[in-house]
Amino acid sequence: MKKQAGIWIDSTKAIIVTLNGGKETVTEIQSDLENRVYHDKEGDKGSFFGNQHIDSQKTFDERKKHQTNAYLKDVISNVHGADELYIFGPAETKTKLEKKINEDKSTIAGKLKSVETADNNMTSNQIVAKVKKFYNQ
Repeated sequence: MKKQAGIWIDSTKAIIVTLNGGKETVTEIQSDLENRVYHDKEGDKGSFFGNQHIDSQKTFDERKKHQTNAYLKDVISNVHGADELYIFGPAETKTKLEKKINEDKSTIAGKLKSVETADNNMTSNQIVAKVKKFYNQ
């Protein structure tokens, strides 16, 4: 029996549905991604250290890149044992996940069946139903 996984993902959370021998398991992973550039301790125009001006946008972008990378690695580690993988969700996080899977040349890269756009406000039941429908169960 194949172990099949479906991932609904956006920048705030990932919902992983695993189908194994007629049993379904739903796992939710929250992301720790920041969506705000300026912080209370920093001025609106970045920080000044003597003559040197540090742009907080660049610092934020770098920090967000590392946070996104850690989030995607966490999601991938949760579906490592799957035989087939289906990714869907709104926005661009799903394509970042697909790119990460293919870049890392991980063992699940060949198991990726499809990446599709899906609604932003899907309930857990709708996500499970979409994964089951994709795998025709």
